[in-house]
Amino acid sequence: MKKLILTIAVFLAVAACKTNPFTGKKMLNFYGNQQIFPMAFAQYDQFLTENKVITGTKDAQMITSVGQRIAKAAETWLNANGHPGYLKDYKWEYNLVDDETVNAWCMPGGKIVFYTGILPITQTETGVAVVMGHEVAHALADHGAQRMSAGTLQQIGAVAGNVAIQDPEKRNMFNQAYGVGSQLGVMLPFSRGHETEADNIGLHIMAIAGYDPYEAAELWKRMKAKSGGQAPPEFMSTHPSNDTRINNLTAWAPLAKKEAAKFGVTSFK
Repeated sequence: MKKLILTIAVFLAVAACKTNPFTGKKMLNFYGNQQIFPMAFAQYDQFLTENKVITGTKDAQMITSVGQRIAKAAETWLNANGHPGYLKDYKWEYNLVDDETVNAWCMPGGKIVFYTGILPITQTETGVAVVMGHEVAHALADHGAQRMSAGTLQQIGAVAGNVAIQDPEKRNMFNQAYGVGSQLGVMLPFSRGHETEADNIGLHIMAIAGYDPYEAAELWKRMKAKSGGQAPPEFMSTHPSNDTRINNLTAWAPLAKKEAAKFGVTSFK
């Protein structure tokens, strides 16, 4: 049984390697769009029925306008780099929801929500573009499906250990060690890697859309001030620290501007 489980895990990991069009790197993903997108769309629609969606206001219109520009920039980049049709199954939608939570998110397939609580941090249309680019990047890079794939492999590993270890006391010790070890050593770094990747991809997309990439670091300085410096150690978090993000975004901003220049974009909001 142990060999069978491990064989299945290895097969899934090897068979599921797709290439990230933005980075050229292999990514773990054995859930296709036809599996993920319908579930995401249904969950998004359900969420909208259970929350207060703001429509017709200047802020709501800005969220939609910025989202459309970011999505168009992503398509422009993908088409120019040999990935036409990459977005054919995406159904972009942008909604502003009345909620004090400082957050925004994008589900697989392009379903986006901004909470009103993040608007004091974004402050401007360019600030919204920073967040929008990051969230759209998660969807473009299939991060949701990758997390599901990694979670499945994590579960297979746990099952394999429990099947292999017959002694109840040793099995209990394994479960405790495996839970902590796989979380701190694999799942959290995996999540932080996704956040860093989304920061990088999003920065380039927002620049191609005509927004100043140097504003990304400024937004995260405001986010850091909002948090009051209170955050768990980076190795225990799903996200890079604010300082790590600020440093990365500052270093990447000139590269994003150079990428935008390839598409004739040389002035920025």
